Amino acid sequence: MSDASETPIRPTMTAPLTDTFAARLIAWQAEHGRHDLPWQNTRDAYRIWLSEIMLQQTQVATVIPYYERFLVRFPTVDALAAAPQDDVMALWAGLGYYSRARNLHRCAQAVVSQHGGTFPASVEALAELPGIGRSTAAAIAAFAYDAHAAILDGNVKRVLARVFGIDGFPGTPKVEREMWALAEALLPDDHLPAYTQGMMDLGATLCGRGKPRCGECPFETDCAAHATGRERTLPAPKPKKAQPVRFVDVLVVRAGAHVLFEKRPDSGIWGGLWSLPELTPPQDDAPADDAALRARLTEHAACAAQLARAADVAALAPLRPLTHVFTHFKLHLRPWLVTMADDTARRGAAGGMAWFADDAIGAAGLPSPIRRIVDALSPADGQLALTT
Repeated sequence: MSDASETPIRPTMTAPLTDTFAARLIAWQAEHGRHDLPWQNTRDAYRIWLSEIMLQQTQVATVIPYYERFLVRFPTVDALAAAPQDDVMALWAGLGYYSRARNLHRCAQAVVSQHGGTFPASVEALAELPGIGRSTAAAIAAFAYDAHAAILDGNVKRVLARVFGIDGFPGTPKVEREMWALAEALLPDDHLPAYTQGMMDLGATLCGRGKPRCGECPFETDCAAHATGRERTLPAPKPKKAQPVRFVDVLVVRAGAHVLFEKRPDSGIWGGLWSLPELTPPQDDAPADDAALRARLTEHAACAAQLARAADVAALAPLRPLTHVFTHFKLHLRPWLVTMADDTARRGAAGGMAWFADDAIGAAGLPSPIRRIVDALSPADGQLALTT
């Protein structure tokens, strides 16, 4: 007896749609799809891989300048593999989801050490490399090597859910299994790069989240969502959960022409980037006052090791708070400008800390919210003053 949980979710498909889906999509892509993106019109697996990693959960318009800067600095996988991680993280800063950058670097090193600097052609071998999942591996293999493999990124899930009327949140194992089976069943025998690009383009340009342009879609007359008025409700959204909130006091510690930064651990948010020293706030999340903050400076052992005695802290001043929303929580940053009496108050770097000269901060790999805090300050007569 079969398990009821394995019963297919999607309704019975009509043969004409499954038989003609690929050909119609390929024809649409040839006339209306995207053909001039920087990573198109190439079989270079390195460039294709780089674009696919950057495009994970990031819009094309945001990716393009990062992609172009990366190729200038790292024109080959060998160049990327040989680069210091700090250089990679600095170029990635602002693109978000920083584990992608760490895996990007590790993957380049694996390609050089394990595959002689050439990306493997099989989906299975690609999927074993750091940061490359099943869908990304299929995209690289299809574009670079004409592999017969299905992709299933967010755009494709949206197209399949709407056209074929698939209910349920695509992130659940049951729905995802059903979508993978459908994606593989729809694959054509040839023209794999055009078909794969067409799936991406349709979801990104016409079948968008908010306002799908159904009148321009090649599947308008067959789309289950359009026929039942469910364009806005398919695919089903992720079940909502209360979003946790965190409060953190960060320190902009300045001694002469230097600012103190600390290296984030590889795991967790902003992994591998440079950030400002943090103080865990009181349990009631109340903002610290001057006296309380001076007392708490010693709580950050690594930070305290870089500073002279408390008397050398010439001034403490609160800066404008900043809120940054992550996927799973909301972070409230409360920055404090800590001005040391003079440059001699600095201690030697230790414990993952480092003093950055003013003219070196611009090239450092900083998270976007930290960059915003630092950019809101400008040197003026040897001091940092909050700009309004």
